[in-house]
Amino acid sequence: MTRIPLARRLAAEGIGAFFLFACVIGSGIMAQNLSGGNDAVALLANTVATGAILFVLITMLGPISGAHMNPAVSLVAASRREMPWTEAAAYIAFQLGFGILGAWAAHLMFDLPTLQLSARARTGIGQWTGEAIATFGLILTILGTVRHRPAWVPASVALYITAAYWFTSSTSFANPAITVARSLSDTFAGIAPHDVPLFVVAQFMGAGLAAFVARWLFPPVS
Repeated sequence: MTRIPLARRLAAEGIGAFFLFACVIGSGIMAQNLSGGNDAVALLANTVATGAILFVLITMLGPISGAHMNPAVSLVAASRREMPWTEAAAYIAFQLGFGILGAWAAHLMFDLPTLQLSARARTGIGQWTGEAIATFGLILTILGTVRHRPAWVPASVALYITAAYWFTSSTSFANPAITVARSLSDTFAGIAPHDVPLFVVAQFMGAGLAAFVARWLFPPVS
């Protein structure tokens, strides 16, 4: 099979990150506007929208770029020699750049200031543990499903994130790029910029542990 040119793969990653991040932030704004102050209802609406867009984007863009839309996924892929480190770096740049554009687009759609910083505190051992577990589970879901049921990757990832929004204390960001983008949005989905670094550390710790466990749990076919 001919390898898809890097430019097309990067375009797919950029488009995917744009729509995913716009959906997470935009649905959070819509949910907050319509929920009448009920955070449970707002989170439910945010969850359903995120799970739905993940299924669509992975189904559509997965055959082109793998639909990573997440630096943790790209770095794990590079560590497993599934892509060169230079390509992983390019993926991450597009994920972050176009994801931030998606966040700004969400603000524009809802008549909010485009440039803003979140004031929403998300910190503490419980939240960091939640992010480590959320990212561990996401990476393990991807690697295990790719290994045994590749056609089910879109549904598996979408359903995992839908569940993780509710069973993790952090509501499962599980994505360093979206964590940065959410710090630029003072809305329901936001996170204060000073809380971002430890969230990202927890995410990478969870991803690294998942990659290690996956080598044993899902060994390559000999």
